[in-house]
Amino acid sequence: MGTTSFCLCGCVDQASVGIIERWGRFERLAQPGFHFFNCLGGQFLAGVLSTRIHSLDVRCETKTKDNVFVHLICSIQYRVVKENADDAFYELANPREQIQAYVFDVVRALVPRITLDDLFEQKGDVAKAVLEELEKVMGAYGYSIEHILMVDIIPDDTVRKAMNEINAAQRLQLASVYKGEAEKVFLVKKAEAEAEAKYLGGVGVARQRQAITDGLRENILEFSNKVEGTSSKEVMDLIMITQYFDTIKDLGNSSKNTTIFIPHGPGHVRDIGEQIRNGMMEASSAQIDQQ
Repeated sequence: MGTTSFCLCGCVDQASVGIIERWGRFERLAQPGFHFFNCLGGQFLAGVLSTRIHSLDVRCETKTKDNVFVHLICSIQYRVVKENADDAFYELANPREQIQAYVFDVVRALVPRITLDDLFEQKGDVAKAVLEELEKVMGAYGYSIEHILMVDIIPDDTVRKAMNEINAAQRLQLASVYKGEAEKVFLVKKAEAEAEAKYLGGVGVARQRQAITDGLRENILEFSNKVEGTSSKEVMDLIMITQYFDTIKDLGNSSKNTTIFIPHGPGHVRDIGEQIRNGMMEASSAQIDQQ
């Protein structure tokens, strides 16, 4: 607001509006530009109001529904309405204090009904409620509320620390669940792989034994046909002795095996052959008894 001027002329800046009085009574508004005043007739420029948008930051402390004290920072953009500049000039001595008082009133009436978590989600609703109240009140004084922004919500330091710890604990819990699921999948896949490996190993051993059996059968038949006067028993004894010496050779060539003491000699070889034949005969007898 400007001071009273008793000049013959005056200039009102752009984005401003002048208040012209006659003998101390409001007469009219002066638009931007150069103006002449009739000082002899009691006309003068009482003051000038800016119509630019002003910003006011209001910091309000209040309590939420869950008894948490918070600081809310509201940014209010307001301006003087040109057509109602006389109301703004004469009605309010300090519009900033008036706006701040209404912000306090609305915020402290609305926030105590909202929990802290909901307040962060509904800060737009709080700003809207403040805007509606200020528009209704300040409009009567020649002011227009352009925007209201809920800039920040600041809980107490201990509350913020507790919220961060809760969030960290929840994330650690979720990470533990994912880690457990990953270990479960790993163990299941490992067990499936081991089972598959054992199955394939068993198939391989069975095929190996089948191939050995087929090879022995063919060797016995071929030897019996080519060498006259030999029986299947003699051929089997010869093959068993050959396999015995091959086993002794493999044990000797392997550098990783420990020392093994086994009886060795012609008599021992004959005993081993008799033990194998007796085992095969007992197995055949057991199959006949079961039938």
